[in-house]
Amino acid sequence: MLATLTLFLGLPLALATEPQSCSPLIPVTFDSSTIPQLLGQWFYIAGASRYPPHLAELRAVTFEAFSFSPGSREDELNITEIIRTNETCVVRNSSKVQVFQQNSTLVHVDNNDVTSMARLIQSDKDLLILNHINIDFPSLSLSARTPNVSKEHMEEFRAHLQCLGFTEEEVFYTSREHACPLPRGEENADPQLG
Repeated sequence: MLATLTLFLGLPLALATEPQSCSPLIPVTFDSSTIPQLLGQWFYIAGASRYPPHLAELRAVTFEAFSFSPGSREDELNITEIIRTNETCVVRNSSKVQVFQQNSTLVHVDNNDVTSMARLIQSDKDLLILNHINIDFPSLSLSARTPNVSKEHMEEFRAHLQCLGFTEEEVFYTSREHACPLPRGEENADPQLG
């Protein structure tokens, strides 16, 4: 009887702490019109992961901008990354993204090594919400066409994080004040960054 009473009294508290509504992370279905929409400049905004190597990288990166350009094949994108880790800005252009249309997966390859695998989650066309899937740990990142996102877009991302069990303390954000100079002519480039 006491166990039943404890169960009934504890149930409302357990239900109250559940996320209000968790919609599933629905991947974008890639087709010939989707991939060109990925081309151009993007700014990494925030990320959360429980995978130790990703977690170490999230802690170290204070700014990242990247751009996708067409690769040598239609299912491949070249990436140029500009990253500030600690106090140093580094430009890398040795990696590629392979697009697997059949399972809506993006595979980041750096020097012929797979560094991550993700699915692009359905959202606004100016956002890249990536659900990293080649690991047994939850991991989600947000990038956008501009270094700032709207309150609504940030709330959408935070809702996804909450549904994956992340707390605000587990989310790492980049900062515009740590921005690196972007190459001239890049879309959305701001010569004052740096």
